[in-house]
Amino acid sequence: MSQEQLPEEFEPLNRIAIKAMLWLNGLAHIIIGLALAISVIMFTWLFFLDVKEAYAHNLVHGFLRALGTLMLLWSISALISAEIRYLRGHKLLVETFVEVVLVMFLRKLIVLPVQDATPTYEEIGIWLAGAFVMGLVYILIRLADKTSSS
Repeated sequence: MSQEQLPEEFEPLNRIAIKAMLWLNGLAHIIIGLALAISVIMFTWLFFLDVKEAYAHNLVHGFLRALGTLMLLWSISALISAEIRYLRGHKLLVETFVEVVLVMFLRKLIVLPVQDATPTYEEIGIWLAGAFVMGLVYILIRLADKTSSS
């Protein structure tokens, strides 16, 4: 329903509703920002725990787990950058979210060999195929951005 279809009597109520939604949206973004900041602290702490665990037990497994944690931190950093751009008035880029999903696939492939249960070939294939598809989607988005900006 467009603005012109609302009865004139609802205009003051409509303005109040829009102001309330804008206020709530701003509050939601403050909460998202705080949650992302807290997750940076948590993943940094987890990284140092992984490094400590690597030296105490298996260096290769610990290194791969620590690398997986750094990839989570990288994803959070990408989301923080997207949130900052949004708060500065820019559009949210689909590319950012595809990048985060791609990093999550790659992280899973890195930590797959060191998880407790041995992965099946089918499981490895599914994760590889997913990473390949997300890589193609990322490339297509980048190519589309290049052609639209030219």
